[in-house]
Amino acid sequence: MMSPNLLDNPLILANLFFPRPAQPGTSRLLNVQDGTIPVAGGFALGYRFYELTPGSPVILYFHGNGETADDYDMFAGDFHRVGAALMVVDYRGYGWSTGKPLVSTLLTDAEAVLTALPGIIGKERSLFVMGRSLGSAPAVHLAHKNPGVFKGLIIESGFAHEPSLFRRLAIPDAILKQVPSVFGNESKMREVHLPLLVIHGERDTLIPVENGQALYDVSPADNKRILRVTGAGHNDLLLYGVADYFAAIQQFITSNP
Repeated sequence: MMSPNLLDNPLILANLFFPRPAQPGTSRLLNVQDGTIPVAGGFALGYRFYELTPGSPVILYFHGNGETADDYDMFAGDFHRVGAALMVVDYRGYGWSTGKPLVSTLLTDAEAVLTALPGIIGKERSLFVMGRSLGSAPAVHLAHKNPGVFKGLIIESGFAHEPSLFRRLAIPDAILKQVPSVFGNESKMREVHLPLLVIHGERDTLIPVENGQALYDVSPADNKRILRVTGAGHNDLLLYGVADYFAAIQQFITSNP
């Protein structure tokens, strides 16, 4: 097993994570539940659950590295309109989560979230897992480890190979050589047969669209689709393609009940 000291090198942490605080109980939306999920080491992850109706499909959502769960107050209504409740989980050190973000705990924390999920959203619900950018790692990991739990996997602006991502984040090659593969998105995706939806901006310069295409190409799923949004970069997908974005998610959810 790779040493956590290599995974949690301060230069990697400083360039990969951009946590900021938020307070629970601040949403003005209806049917919103804020809470925490215990994880290893006595820490807890904050979450915000945007309920639609009891029994509606739920998207378990892992966000990007500069976002927090409460940011999704802006988009929860869009997910509701396409028929899904939304469960957004923060990483350590983000929002009202405790601790500090670590590479070495990102995936095991996601496993703890999945274990706790039925107690929050209830049982017997169609569940999808979605990851944006950094969040593609926990999403792919859960889909790979627990395929029977999910109806489908959605990846937005995700990465295939973390060394290329880390290099774009200005992490020195000397460190990258010591950390050849942390998350293994592409290798895991080769074994994920779940229905797959990949969404990626054609002009993404942080995680180029070739990453999303690679994840799509290696997926063995019989039911898969990629939406490449013309003109969109990494953080403006909804500016360029909001209608196509949510139409694709709606079609994906309804076709995989």
